[in-house]
Amino acid sequence: METDLTRRQILRGTAAGVGLAVTSGLAAAPAAGAAPLLGEYDVVVVGSGAAGMTAALTAAKRGLSVVVLEKAPTFGGSAARSGAGIWIPNNPVLLAAGVPDTPAKAAQYLAAVVGSDVPAARQEAFLRNGPAMIASVMANSPLRFRWMEGYSDYYPELPGGLPNGRSIEPDQFDGNLLGAELANLNPAYLATPPGLVVFSADYKWLNLAAVNAKGAAVAAACLARGTAAALAGQKPLTMGQALAAGLRAGLLAANVPVWLNTPLVDLNVENGAVTGVLVPNGLVRARRGVIVGSGGFEHNAAMRAQYQRQPIGTAWTVGAKENTGDGHRAGQRAGAALDLMDDAWWGPAIPTPGDPYFCLAERTLPGGLIVNQAGQRFVNEAAPYSDVVHTMYDKNPTAPDIPAWLVVDQSYRNKYLFRDILPLLPFPDAWYSAGAVFKASSIQDLGAKIGVPPAALKSTVDRFNGFAWAGVDRDFRRGASAYDHYYTDPLVLPNSCLAPLWAPPFYALKLVPGDLGTKGGMRTDARARVLRPDGSVIPGLYAAGNASAAVMGHSYAGAGSTIGPAMTFGYIAANDV
Repeated sequence: METDLTRRQILRGTAAGVGLAVTSGLAAAPAAGAAPLLGEYDVVVVGSGAAGMTAALTAAKRGLSVVVLEKAPTFGGSAARSGAGIWIPNNPVLLAAGVPDTPAKAAQYLAAVVGSDVPAARQEAFLRNGPAMIASVMANSPLRFRWMEGYSDYYPELPGGLPNGRSIEPDQFDGNLLGAELANLNPAYLATPPGLVVFSADYKWLNLAAVNAKGAAVAAACLARGTAAALAGQKPLTMGQALAAGLRAGLLAANVPVWLNTPLVDLNVENGAVTGVLVPNGLVRARRGVIVGSGGFEHNAAMRAQYQRQPIGTAWTVGAKENTGDGHRAGQRAGAALDLMDDAWWGPAIPTPGDPYFCLAERTLPGGLIVNQAGQRFVNEAAPYSDVVHTMYDKNPTAPDIPAWLVVDQSYRNKYLFRDILPLLPFPDAWYSAGAVFKASSIQDLGAKIGVPPAALKSTVDRFNGFAWAGVDRDFRRGASAYDHYYTDPLVLPNSCLAPLWAPPFYALKLVPGDLGTKGGMRTDARARVLRPDGSVIPGLYAAGNASAAVMGHSYAGAGSTIGPAMTFGYIAANDV
């Protein structure tokens, strides 16, 4: 995960096969009849994220000829930037680890989470094909996976929910396997500290390394893995970097070209069927079909203003900057219906300079609370991140909470990692200059600095402190769910989610509605085929990932509910085309 400009440098790639070097939006679309033919394949895949590369790998292993068209100068999209949790019930990695999952439990849980927002047939297709997709990826690429033990489903109390979790993540991957192509990998959102090999599941404990023996042991293990990799001459990759690199290695072995710097301009439609993709320099023809995995529209300000609640914009997302809804708009022109366009993979974000910081553990750890502009709590701070932002938008019109404020004390800062800032170290000066954080010697003075009524804030903190001492949050039930405790401090009793704020100075960090990407897109059926508003199928057109409407509907089943379905419906599309 990247935190500054030096870690956000985009590595330049070259467009394989056609020598394209264009910038999206600067080149006009060629007319379909006059467009030079750049190539003809059985399947044309748009986008080299998790959905697109899984689709391409699957199609290639069926013996079909495939090309991947990627808008960016890098491959991997938002998946490469991510923690790469993958939520796939009953997959072979889980079962080998002894996770007590069953198809019946998974179906019961997903139905309870998603409800009627998504047709049962699509839910069933996801659950049925997900395990086979994981097995196929492992059989046809160097990727291996590990269970994120203890990372609870987000609603484990619902029927079929698992408190110990169903999420998996990529195992360590040696970047040397990619050779020169490694230089074209989209950088991570937040970089792993040099010399360490860190998995997503490690962050829970790294946050606690200064105060918890297991946290210290996990930190030592991360260092040991890094040292061993260095001695072996490896370039160790984990999380989204491992996922994207491993899929790309599979494509290299299958001789699937990935054309970088090749944006989708439009879909080629003949007699009502999609037969290829128009790019700035010509036409790439598809004999059997086009699979669109071009990501969301999080960086398209006009589309966000059209479809989503205010305030909204493009500055608070951590999705890949090339995600501007190209697939959505091309699909609409071809007749596609769109669904869930008002929603996103939300999470509270701190608008730090450069990239916003998607706030996970920090709002859950004991010793902090979130307040609105009136100085009042309005949500369970430890709830699933998507729910927190849904609540922000729901309540903002009558009790403004955009921005909201995460309030913590010095005791909290003495104990816990914050993003990549070690305990005891100060927040960066740039955060103060940007208005992302404020500091004061008393709660009342802090309220005055952030424009919150000082007396109200003091009253809220006092009430919260009473709950913390008792271990029961009578207002928002923080700590009632097993999920609430994932990112907390097990040494804090009686409720690991709750600790009082008492040690000055006090800090307030601005929270806005951030996201990992948008979740609305083309309406698809259980075979990942794109549908028109009347329910009919657009021949030759498939969609997966954030270019399609999410199988999770307006909810979020567990860590990896973005990438797991994206890969699965890419796999489904490639087996149907």
